[in-house]
Amino acid sequence: MTNLLLMKAYLKSFYAKYEEFIVPALKFLLALVLFFTINGRLGYMGKISNPLIALVAALLCSFMPMGFMVFLSAVFVLMHMYALSLECMAVLLLAYLLIMVVYFRFSPKGHLLLLLTPLLFVFKIPYVMPIAAGLFGSPASAVPVVCGVIIYYVLAYITGNAAALGASGTDAMLQRMKDMTTGVTGNKEMIIVAAAFGITVLLVYAIRRMSMDYARAIAILVGTLADIVILLVGDLMYDANFSLVAVIFGSIAGGLIALIMQFFHFNLDYARTEKVQFEDDEYYYYVKAVPKMAVTVPEKRVKKITTQRAHQNVRRSHMKEKSRK
Repeated sequence: MTNLLLMKAYLKSFYAKYEEFIVPALKFLLALVLFFTINGRLGYMGKISNPLIALVAALLCSFMPMGFMVFLSAVFVLMHMYALSLECMAVLLLAYLLIMVVYFRFSPKGHLLLLLTPLLFVFKIPYVMPIAAGLFGSPASAVPVVCGVIIYYVLAYITGNAAALGASGTDAMLQRMKDMTTGVTGNKEMIIVAAAFGITVLLVYAIRRMSMDYARAIAILVGTLADIVILLVGDLMYDANFSLVAVIFGSIAGGLIALIMQFFHFNLDYARTEKVQFEDDEYYYYVKAVPKMAVTVPEKRVKKITTQRAHQNVRRSHMKEKSRK
């Protein structure tokens, strides 16, 4: 435990010292992975699938606010949809507009959650998002998480039916647009996952705000179990064909990742909990104080030995040996 706390202290010290370089670098890496993932999963427009374009776009995002990354990723997706079919772009643009209206109304600063949620679905670890959002965010964090779920499933539907949606012919354009809208809004799996993630965010937030011991660890455990139960109950009720193994092990993996994140965010020492009572003219206070676990980083001391001092030390040692003889 001491070694882990030392590692945490070193990382915090390193981040505080080089924050102005680390933040742009992390934003660049996130944008690069995001744009390469969009081009790799969609790739309908060859002109913007060039790695150089993704690299330049990621460089721009590293020096811009996170909202710019959200906007640019939407532009990439819409351009690929335009290359596939006009109706795909129209339906997706409408979905983006509705999402953005809700998103900017309730959680205008949840850009990272909005970007990471569909990205983690691609990497098969989406279940960490609702737990992490509840641990480190607010109840409004449920909005970008749910919006990210919707974006992922809309794109998954389009890519899964690309051959039919990309067929030429103006006569069937309205029918394809109708079929696409019906397919997206009638996606039971999307509705169940969005509901499960939203409820999990609110549940984890409510528990981690409690004053009981180990509230955050309990919140992670309850959130993981709630996610599994809601998904499985939804599967039984609506026959969404979830993979039981993927749901259980994915949720457990998400809970473990959230637990590691929580440790490096802050860790409380409940063995040294103090309860204090005091009063003023209007109120009587009951205060519970729980200290954070921390260790002092040992300072490195470099002792310089000059040549002259080294010779003096050698002479002194010789004199001591002669005096002993």
